[in-house]
Amino acid sequence: MRTILIGADGQLGCDIQKHIDKKDLVTLTISDLDVTDEDKLNKVLFSYSPQAVINTAAFHKVDDCEKENLKAFSVNSVAVRYLAAACKKLGAKLVHISTDYVFDGEKGSPYVEDDTPNPKSAYGISKLAGELYVRYLLPEHFIIRTSSLFGIAGCLVKGGGNFIETMMKVGREKGEASVVNDQVVSPTYTYDLARKISELIKTEYYGTYHITNKGECSWYDFARKIFELSKMKVDLKPVTSAQFKTPAHRPKYSVLKHGHLEKLKMDDLRSWEEALKAYLEEKGHVRR
Repeated sequence: MRTILIGADGQLGCDIQKHIDKKDLVTLTISDLDVTDEDKLNKVLFSYSPQAVINTAAFHKVDDCEKENLKAFSVNSVAVRYLAAACKKLGAKLVHISTDYVFDGEKGSPYVEDDTPNPKSAYGISKLAGELYVRYLLPEHFIIRTSSLFGIAGCLVKGGGNFIETMMKVGREKGEASVVNDQVVSPTYTYDLARKISELIKTEYYGTYHITNKGECSWYDFARKIFELSKMKVDLKPVTSAQFKTPAHRPKYSVLKHGHLEKLKMDDLRSWEEALKAYLEEKGHVRR
């Protein structure tokens, strides 16, 4: 199955390449393809005639989305419409990555795939619009909602870093850190997410999926576990979201339940603690 991977040099894209045979994979980076240019996008996709497309491209600098609305919707919504329409013409299935930010965080218990979205940020609204375009245009789709990603390659827009690397850098340089304790998430290792995507794409179980590592924690708890596993002595202080104001609203509780994976008996993801330990070992931060 010839598969095009868009955003191949990103945090998730790099791990997807570890799970799909290279002979079946066409990797495209932002320098190869501007997803907001419909004509060029169609030209590239039709030149390869893929049976599947995986889209990891997004404008996900959440706070910047608040002031750069047009860019957010151009990349996260309109470009997704172009992709879905092209896949329909090609007869290709589409994997599109979405986010826990499509929910408002007020439910207080894990969100299932059928819960009604109610985003409270420009980023979340733009990502939901992208989801709607996919559902409207292409039945053969996998919409993957996930949360709080960390991966070996790091996030391109964060200079190759992620929350874990940021915490360890702050811990080493300052010996102290302040982290919010009233936002609860499910940290997700991109290696584990990529594995599950590679399994789903081989099926015809189309629809929306929640895929994260299992369990939940606040960002404060996540930071505490990072320092614990890496044996760093850091003065870690909990703060509230009100004390740490940001331009964009963050959901207070955005844990995602794997309802559809459970029905398919495909919900074998490990806990976020196990995934964090594996990441730290892979990066050489702790011994195996």
